[in-house]
Amino acid sequence: MRMNRAMLKQTMGLTKAALLATGVAAGLSACSAQQAETAPAPEAEAKRVHSESGLELTDVTVTVGDTKHVFVSELAITPQQQAMGLMFRRELGPNEGMIFPREPATIASFWMKNTVIPLDIIFIAPDGRIINIARETVPYSLESSVSEAPAAAVFEIPGGRAAELGIEPGAVVTW
Repeated sequence: MRMNRAMLKQTMGLTKAALLATGVAAGLSACSAQQAETAPAPEAEAKRVHSESGLELTDVTVTVGDTKHVFVSELAITPQQQAMGLMFRRELGPNEGMIFPREPATIASFWMKNTVIPLDIIFIAPDGRIINIARETVPYSLESSVSEAPAAAVFEIPGGRAAELGIEPGAVVTW
């Protein structure tokens, strides 16, 4: 088939337009891929932190039979964070707490020095089961509350809350 000059120009023009469109689409696709790689992580993946303490928040679940009680809890990891605990705190919501992981598990001893609100102090075995609970500890008391066996974690919640929810030794705690 023979093309005249006008037909050839028109065909070349269409080919250039098609190539240009394909190139633009490829460029946009590459740009989108690059944006996806450099885009910030979704907020759901961002660490949650407590507004007052600045500690990371984690969900702590206490399972009593078939019932699960979830507490949004501050995670006290460093020796300084653990020493401060909930001292000077004036309030703690009914479904809030603080968890103190301990590595290795040892006999744990906690007191209420400079702690304004009563707490239930829950001692947790390495298998996640509650060892014992110091219930409604007295604010500002220097009397120690001690675990009855080596504790892998200690969990503090508002005083009286464990009784309200039926939380007893043997219940399972996960975080």
